[in-house]
Amino acid sequence: MGRVKLKFPSENPLYVATIPVRIGDINYGGHVGNDAVLSIIHEARMQLLAHYGATEMNAGGSALIMADVEIAYKGESFYGDVLTVKVYADEVAEFSFSLLYHISVVRDGVAKDVAHGRTGMVCFDYEERRIVAMGEGLRGILGTR
Repeated sequence: MGRVKLKFPSENPLYVATIPVRIGDINYGGHVGNDAVLSIIHEARMQLLAHYGATEMNAGGSALIMADVEIAYKGESFYGDVLTVKVYADEVAEFSFSLLYHISVVRDGVAKDVAHGRTGMVCFDYEERRIVAMGEGLRGILGTR
């Protein structure tokens, strides 16, 4: 079976989010559950957009919809941890782009990977129920003007 392997750009991330692990993120194994990792990725994306005065319903002129997601689990995280999520843009096209998420935690002074993720995002008009071209405002957020 092939494993999900994401390659992160060497340049600076678009945004760095810090997200505390909540008790509701913990599963029966005593660590952050796989469903919670997707929620953490969503929170990091919302923080990124808010940092630039945008939302998923108005991201530089269009709304966003998630087309796909990949997550590679790298290590455990526990209640009380504060996760660092570095967000990068990738594969920016006319109607879509990907966001890459590098999730880590510092424990005993050492950064440890928790998960790597990618979301495929598409510009979408919810009233017309159709895909639309990316606006210049979103291109600016993604650093591709």
